Amino acid sequence: MKKKSNLPDVNFSEHAGVRYLHLGSEWVQGSMRLDSPFDIHLEYVQRMMAWLLLMEPETIASRHCMQLGLGAGTLTKFCFKKIKIKTTAIEINPQVVAACRLWFKVPHDTKLLSVILGDAKEVVAHELWRGQIDALQVDLYDQEAAAPVLDSYDFYRNCNRLLTQDGVMSVNLFGKDSHFDRSLSQIQAAFEGGSVWCFKPTKEGNTIIMAQKTSIEYTKACLMDRAERIQAQFGLPANKWLKALRQL
Repeated sequence: MKKKSNLPDVNFSEHAGVRYLHLGSEWVQGSMRLDSPFDIHLEYVQRMMAWLLLMEPETIASRHCMQLGLGAGTLTKFCFKKIKIKTTAIEINPQVVAACRLWFKVPHDTKLLSVILGDAKEVVAHELWRGQIDALQVDLYDQEAAAPVLDSYDFYRNCNRLLTQDGVMSVNLFGKDSHFDRSLSQIQAAFEGGSVWCFKPTKEGNTIIMAQKTSIEYTKACLMDRAERIQAQFGLPANKWLKALRQL
């Protein structure tokens, strides 16, 4: 007898030209504008790309980005199609992978794109990608979206171990049962010797934290110059990021 999966069913809805991904509930797990399927329109998802501010612009093309949690594939598509860098996504639910390719225009795998079915907790603990990921984007929620599914010192420490020396992790913190201060302290402890950056919450309540493996000093002029480049090249509102972002 086939064992029933505990993973939620996946469905989608559409409103005003936007398609939304759901995991068997009304909570939105990702979205896509039908007229611009490879752009990022949600503010908090745009901020997950702010790791671009912390890296030399000339090195971006050679970077490797990984997403833990595919969602609607927004970050995966953007990194692969717009930034054109090596991109790996880890997703535990096979229905989400199928839905992203059927409904959300996530391309099939190529030499630069890999969507892997797996448990993020196991993946970050494995040695396969240790020291190889430049940008790690963590957005892990179940169908209730009440708190991050993985949110511990051990998890964030393993995330740290995946990163290159100047690598950056960005994390979405959200949910009625989430504890921002506790999550932040776990991240700071796991990235001791590095640096941690924090955005102000969005109006929807999402707070993006960035943790860098190595502490690097940036001048205001440097960040402003990079923001201008990011905005011009990738169409992301990077100038606005500087007004909402602070180093802790």
